[in-house]
Amino acid sequence: MELFRIKRDLPLMKHALIFNVISFLTFAAAVFFLVTRSLNFSIEFTGGTVMEIEYAKTAEIDKTRHVVEQMNFGEVTVQPFGSSHDVMLRLPLRGDIKQTEQVGRVFAELCKAESGSISQRQTVSDKGEAISKQVCLTPDGAEPVKLSRSEVVGPAVGEELAHDAGLALGMTVIGIMIYLAFRFEWKFAVAGIIANLHDVVIILGFFAYFQWEFSLAVLAAILAVLGYSVNESVVIFDRVREAFRKYRKLNTHEVIDHAITSTMSRTIITHGSTQLMVLSMLIFGGPTLHYFAVALTIGILFGIYSSVFVAAAIAMWLGVKREDLVKTPINKEDPDDPNAGAVV
Repeated sequence: MELFRIKRDLPLMKHALIFNVISFLTFAAAVFFLVTRSLNFSIEFTGGTVMEIEYAKTAEIDKTRHVVEQMNFGEVTVQPFGSSHDVMLRLPLRGDIKQTEQVGRVFAELCKAESGSISQRQTVSDKGEAISKQVCLTPDGAEPVKLSRSEVVGPAVGEELAHDAGLALGMTVIGIMIYLAFRFEWKFAVAGIIANLHDVVIILGFFAYFQWEFSLAVLAAILAVLGYSVNESVVIFDRVREAFRKYRKLNTHEVIDHAITSTMSRTIITHGSTQLMVLSMLIFGGPTLHYFAVALTIGILFGIYSSVFVAAAIAMWLGVKREDLVKTPINKEDPDDPNAGAVV
């Protein structure tokens, strides 16, 4: 399917140096912000307090988020959990307040928002021990909100998640390089992975500059961008290989120009459709999907640029040629025959 067809190849590789300079400057700026500002890690990485709240009625996520944010504990995460009555809260650790006190204050504010007040209720554990538990009661004796569970996610857990996240990213990069090297040629593998890491670092640079919260959802978006970007590179590399076989008189940069031009319509359809879906998540997905969609939006936009201009240009600079992709047929005639291989 094509929206349009460009009859004349665009001379894109003529300006390859300009594209690479723009990429380098953008990449350098992203690295600078990562070094100077660092990422604003969520509590999945830094540690914090997790609370599970159960409402008697259907939970109002926006109302709960507003109540907790008014307490100025920093970056908080409020999201549905389980049924429509359950909400999970994630609060950052505070050195000036104990975890039990933090949980008590948050629960008290949520109770107050439901026109209730905190009372102490004595219960008996499975071991027969007496336990004092906070409950929220309204004047008529109803319990509009319950504290189902609270626990601390310590820094040790956060370090483990950070290590696993880095390992996942590293294994993805290695896997992509191996795939491209086997399917095409090592020059394409190097060009493709440089272009893909270019996208990843730029996404991280945006999150460092604006101090957006970097969570596991954002990490998932980055891994998705890696796969998405390499798919576009593979399509272009395939067209480059086909063009080398079909057009014997074209040189390397002309072949790459033809490959990019012939995939232009497909690129616009694919990326445009994907971006529409991501924008719908960004606009209507709420705070839970906000930064996930932001990371995907940045990744898709820069993924188009890097796959089309960066990866192809780097492959050209590395000296990719017809012989790298098109196997020369082996002459099976008698080598001692003086007429072997002669063309009449």
